[in-house]
Amino acid sequence: MNFPKRVEIKNLQFAKQDGLIPVIVQDSRSLTILNLEYVNKEALKRTLETKYTHYYNQTKKQVVMKGETSGNIQRVIEILVDCDQDALIFQVEKKGLACQVWMKTCFHNRLEEFKKLRSGKKR
Repeated sequence: MNFPKRVEIKNLQFAKQDGLIPVIVQDSRSLTILNLEYVNKEALKRTLETKYTHYYNQTKKQVVMKGETSGNIQRVIEILVDCDQDALIFQVEKKGLACQVWMKTCFHNRLEEFKKLRSGKKR
């Protein structure tokens, strides 16, 4: 039987992806996937210190706290690490919405080509 492995920040594979690790953000109650973000070491350390999500904003090139201006904060309940130690899941309690376009989840769009594939239609 395999037991969960305890992982330390120093063992995470930040170097694989130019200093960033992708984070799947999941509602801890409903298990809904809310969004996909990225953390660098600083963002992860701030998240651990405050228990609120901090991400690396690639556009602004800085660490930001989720909901700092909007009020749509995410309190971290659990952090899971994949077996390669190069991806994370933040299970969170959220206040407000997760998406920048005011949706409950950022994954509200459907890929049109997949819809056609499922229905058997060709282009």
